[in-house]
Amino acid sequence: MKNKVKQKIMNGENVLGVFLGIFAPSLIEMIGYTGYDFVVIDDEHGAFSHSEIEDMVRAAELVDLVPIIRVSYDASSIQKALDRGAKGIQVPMVNTKEDAELVVKRAKFPPQGQRGAAFAIRAARFGMDGGESYFNESDENVLICVHIETPEAVQNFREIMSVSGIDMAFIGSTDLSVNMGYKAEGAQHPEVQQVIQELYKIGKEYGFKIGTVAANAQGALKGFELGASYIGITGTSVIMQALDQIVNETMKMDDKNRIL
Repeated sequence: MKNKVKQKIMNGENVLGVFLGIFAPSLIEMIGYTGYDFVVIDDEHGAFSHSEIEDMVRAAELVDLVPIIRVSYDASSIQKALDRGAKGIQVPMVNTKEDAELVVKRAKFPPQGQRGAAFAIRAARFGMDGGESYFNESDENVLICVHIETPEAVQNFREIMSVSGIDMAFIGSTDLSVNMGYKAEGAQHPEVQQVIQELYKIGKEYGFKIGTVAANAQGALKGFELGASYIGITGTSVIMQALDQIVNETMKMDDKNRIL
């Protein structure tokens, strides 16, 4: 199956998805029914077993969502994500060209990479797919996205993106602000914003595809305006905002008119 998100990005189109760090296959179905392009199953910060990730991938495919996995720091995380059926990976804390090269090695089959080969896995339909065509299609379809979220990664941005096989850079604005020393002010600090603007500028100059995160529609629109083509909405933020709005609007009513 072709990776429609990768195809859209490479064709210059914008895509919108949702980050999800909780085990909730039904919520993934809801996300798909509302028209998003992809879901990021967050194995960096989320709490999942490998079998739960596989169930989340199944739920995404059921509603025509492209399943992307933000992998953990475990050395086997990329292999396991792709074997479960992920169509793309987001890899945190990629700080050097060598880091990016290692990502490609783990995500691609030989000769370009060193991904372990197996056919009795979900990604190969438990043995129904195989051979050279399976390897070629897997390598072609996987979306490889590296996170730029430290001053070192910013300094090495051009070198990281020059690595063959890297499709997109993801600006991790929260981690970037923390790693720049602005824990209190966060991503809105002027110096952090200046760095982010420079990354977008370089991206436009060199034709690098850029993704980022947003908490709401306004944030997503801003990201697209700056030049991002791939934006993930933080699912728990949306849910919490909606819950908070309802309880605040309800509790503002007096006791006589309150709806219980």
